[in-house]
Amino acid sequence: MIKCIAIDDEPLALRQITEYIHETPFLELAGAFENAMEAMEYLSNHEVDLMFVDIQMPKINGIELVKALSPRPDIIFTTAYSDYAIDGFKLDALDYILKPIDYASFVKAANKALSHFKQKHLEEKLNSTPSHIFIKSEYKIIRIELDKIRYIEGNRGYLRFFLENAKPVMTLLSMKKIESILPPDSFARVHRSYVVNLNKITMIERSQIIFDEVRIPISEQYKERVQGYIDDNFVI
Repeated sequence: MIKCIAIDDEPLALRQITEYIHETPFLELAGAFENAMEAMEYLSNHEVDLMFVDIQMPKINGIELVKALSPRPDIIFTTAYSDYAIDGFKLDALDYILKPIDYASFVKAANKALSHFKQKHLEEKLNSTPSHIFIKSEYKIIRIELDKIRYIEGNRGYLRFFLENAKPVMTLLSMKKIESILPPDSFARVHRSYVVNLNKITMIERSQIIFDEVRIPISEQYKERVQGYIDDNFVI
């Protein structure tokens, strides 16, 4: 859900925007304000993802309000005057809706906000990918670097981590749990009992991944994921 606020000094226009927000499934209204000062006070104590801001307002207009915010949420300007469009886009506004606003125009702008919201969160997720994990093995807490994992074997609620230049490490953990932790661009389930570091694959033969003397079967259920990785990196 995208948490948003609406700011407009015209009560009817403000009510219309808030109704549109309520009608849009991926938007959540956090507040509605009839002047910029009320909105600034709210934003000093609360975080939002998106602002619908009227430009022509008394004392502090919408553009002055946005300039004063740091950091600032995503912005969609609403106004009856098209002359402000250039100023709005100089502030990296996602969109600019001319009044009177119909729902189709509102949704078009809101969808831009949704696309930007998804992209931003995807980038944050990629940037926050862990480089290591800690697991409990016997009476010890052990740090495991993800790029040192070759593969993981699961058996009856236990996992064994097979690492480069180190002995295997065993812990009480489910395959489902470790799958939810490991970055999916580097690790893949290839069998009900195995998760493999895709970056460590050096040889595949007859639907088996070969690590030294160990052959890890690729089951039909997970074959497409492995094949997709190979196809993306295949040189003809």
